[in-house]
Amino acid sequence: MTLASVFARVFGADLPVEFRAYDGSRCGPREAPAAVVLESPLALAHLAAAPGELGLARAYVNGHITVHGDMYTALTAFPPVDLGDIPWRLRAELFARFGWYRFWWPVRPPSAEKRAWGRRHSKSRDSRSISHHYDVSNSFYERVLGPSMTYTCAVFDKPDASLEQAQYDKHDLVARKLGLTEGMRLLDIGAGWGGMVMHAAEHYGVRAIGVTLSRQQAEWAQRAIAERGLSGMAEVRYQDYRDVPESGFDAISSIGLTEHIGREQLPGYFRSLRDRLRPGGRLLNHCITRPDGSYPARAGKFIGRYVFPDGELEPPGELVTRMHDTGLEVRHEENLREHYALTLAGWCANLDRNWREAVAEAGLATARVWRLYMAASRLAFERGGIQLHQILGVRPDGGDSGMPLRPDW
Repeated sequence: MTLASVFARVFGADLPVEFRAYDGSRCGPREAPAAVVLESPLALAHLAAAPGELGLARAYVNGHITVHGDMYTALTAFPPVDLGDIPWRLRAELFARFGWYRFWWPVRPPSAEKRAWGRRHSKSRDSRSISHHYDVSNSFYERVLGPSMTYTCAVFDKPDASLEQAQYDKHDLVARKLGLTEGMRLLDIGAGWGGMVMHAAEHYGVRAIGVTLSRQQAEWAQRAIAERGLSGMAEVRYQDYRDVPESGFDAISSIGLTEHIGREQLPGYFRSLRDRLRPGGRLLNHCITRPDGSYPARAGKFIGRYVFPDGELEPPGELVTRMHDTGLEVRHEENLREHYALTLAGWCANLDRNWREAVAEAGLATARVWRLYMAASRLAFERGGIQLHQILGVRPDGGDSGMPLRPDW
């Protein structure tokens, strides 16, 4: 059994991907749009030490497996295969052939892999988890996200709309759903680089406060706010949303934060936001969700250790229930998962176009993590494995919701 032929036996011989290995073996069509290459025995050592997703990710991040061509194209060619799907006879044969690699060539996880410590979703652990993902480098994010510096799902009026226009349209959709008008006060939690607060201040005359647990994001946002002449209207603080002292806001936007909250903290999360709204104020919760509640909320091993430590996705019904149970009346919901697939396609293209600069800024291992994570996420959104829901709620003022009879956004 040659090394390259192992892939064909596990995934099928008719995949439109070429496999090559350091022993000179190859399998699959040579004209394939993507090729997977085992660069050294250490690739097999990683797989023997951690069979499945984690071992493959470690081998790729460490450079012992490389993917030539487009990562998304390569991933779409693979059928979903779990270790349990591999026949026992083949598993035994593979272990006998390659299991000793973990002892002959012992390997360690890449430095990019992080294991969280401390009480889950405590303020200190949340701060470290957010910093791990968002404090990579502002320059790195500029190369991936583009000029908008917006790291959440865009909204596309048409499939070929530019990423910048789609991010503008997302911010404007949120503003219109919240019913923003001049003179209102907005709190944006998980504010990132300040895109929403600047949009609300500049285009709606709203006084906007944003908070983030990334110090680098807050510093970048404050500079951008000053450069756009919005210092009197907009602010982004390095602060936990639980520590915001102000209340009585007309509107709150939470765009891409709920994924970091955790199921057990949802009641307190929504209660905290409700308490900061004035009666009649609206909340727009925008976050990645899972299609149903039949499997665990916690992220897979690769995402959990390399991308979003402590990340948890909830089904939309869970979020709606928690909002209602804390006194927020849900008025509208929509799923934008196709829009996130298009957003990720734009980010992947940016990373590929700026690959050398991104590697120079953040290092090869981090760039590889992002290449794999974004391409895999795009595929998951396209196939419905994960979704993106916007849920609009209001804190009722007695029986008056303040909502229009029909959506006016």
